[in-house]
Amino acid sequence: MTHITGFFHGGITVKDMESSLKFYRDGLQLEVEFDVINGADYLRTVVALPSTEIRIVYLRIPNSGFVELLEYRGLERHSASARPCDFGGGHLCLYVDDVDAILRRMQSSGYSARSTSAVDIVAGPNIGAKVVYLIDPDGYFIELFQKPVKS
Repeated sequence: MTHITGFFHGGITVKDMESSLKFYRDGLQLEVEFDVINGADYLRTVVALPSTEIRIVYLRIPNSGFVELLEYRGLERHSASARPCDFGGGHLCLYVDDVDAILRRMQSSGYSARSTSAVDIVAGPNIGAKVVYLIDPDGYFIELFQKPVKS
């Protein structure tokens, strides 16, 4: 029997790579692992789309895998933004050590969140944690999750 053996990356399609890098690299301070433009035939086969090339940026998540940003080029593209409750929508959750400080930094850079402040989790398995849903430049949700303080 085969099994899942780990996590590599989560991919997010973006409209404009430079705007997205300001959010993920500069705002969230994720380190760029690599930034390439790939026009290889295998990519067109994998995604079954006739794009001419894809700009791909991998940003390292500390102690984990990567966020993969994808900017497709050479074909018509449409927004897929949705509310968190709409099917087909998604989010990426990142552990943080100080959700309030990161939220303030992101808001001071002009980014917004679904709520006006981080929310205390008061029920369920994550009691004591704090959470906020940031909104990236394309409307994708990035959850910042601060683990509960152990007593």
